[in-house]
Amino acid sequence: MPDVFALADSLGPKKVVHIYEPSVSLRAILVIDNTACGPAVGGVRMAPDVGLEECFRLARAMTMKNAAAGLPHGGGKSIIIGDPKMAAGDKERLIRAFAGAIRDLVDYIPGPDMGTDERCMAWVKDEIGRVAGLPRELGGIPLDEVGATGFGIMIAATVAEDEGLVALKGARVAIQGFGAVGKHAARFLAEKGAILVAASDSQGTVIDPQGIDVARLMAWKQEGRSVRDYPSGRKAGLDAVIDVDCDIWIPAARPDVVRKENVDRLRARLVLQGANIPITAEAEAVLHRRGVINVPDFIANAGGVICAAVEIRGGTTAEAFRSIEEKIRANTAEVLAAAQKGDILPRQAAVAMAERRVRAAMSYRRWG
Repeated sequence: MPDVFALADSLGPKKVVHIYEPSVSLRAILVIDNTACGPAVGGVRMAPDVGLEECFRLARAMTMKNAAAGLPHGGGKSIIIGDPKMAAGDKERLIRAFAGAIRDLVDYIPGPDMGTDERCMAWVKDEIGRVAGLPRELGGIPLDEVGATGFGIMIAATVAEDEGLVALKGARVAIQGFGAVGKHAARFLAEKGAILVAASDSQGTVIDPQGIDVARLMAWKQEGRSVRDYPSGRKAGLDAVIDVDCDIWIPAARPDVVRKENVDRLRARLVLQGANIPITAEAEAVLHRRGVINVPDFIANAGGVICAAVEIRGGTTAEAFRSIEEKIRANTAEVLAAAQKGDILPRQAAVAMAERRVRAAMSYRRWG
């Protein structure tokens, strides 16, 4: 386990909490990174192989994301170590126990993330009354159902098109992680004329250079089946999606899926990061040298947290989509322009922009 003090810098983390409740086999970590802009908002991730370093990096990404989007929220993240596909009753007990454990940590507002969903947030709401990403029936804006993050990814793609970096009509799209984020990104891009040529999930990859019917694949996944068993297209292993020749490549699953060891296999002109921290710093540098445009995670995938912020203040789905379009369009254009002007990586431009906003907020507060 990494030394948490070695991870700290002048921005954070503000608080790190380890949670252990043996009566329900709960093991969890919460990192509240920075609250200068307001209460931290960040998802609750459930996976069997997550740890402190990943939680901290995800929390920092939320600090950058919320600041870049101009939201009145800081960044945080929580992880629950467990199988998200466990029996529903066991999962409910675990989520409710986790909610109880963070009841008094009022500067953190949990939301859905990989391995959790709106139903899980309803359980959190029932326990502590402080949450984002609720089901529609409880007054929420269901992020996964409406596809807020996927919509934002499409907006980032339209900015790249405006800059002459890609033409969306006929663009070949490959998505690593055809889940809550990836499927909606595919749907919104298809509406712009793009063609899905490959998609992967935790079981494998389906590839079809002639195009995959997005609506049909979404329905297939909705029935609980894997893309590996989809009735058309060529099937391949998990990592095969990296090798697909495409115009737009969207990582929408776990961190660090593209690394120094496999980045040379990636064949795309534009990368839109739908997952948080999906590409290592070394790999991003390689892509930059190759001329591949890489829109960073906390710029491209901010649609979900923007939607959550609108929900927290009582706004509507229509308001959320207007805010997503406005903020992601402006931020993507600013980051791409700054990267080109300074001949720097888009991430460097994005971090500089977000950090300026965080430090400005910190200057108004007695933060710590």
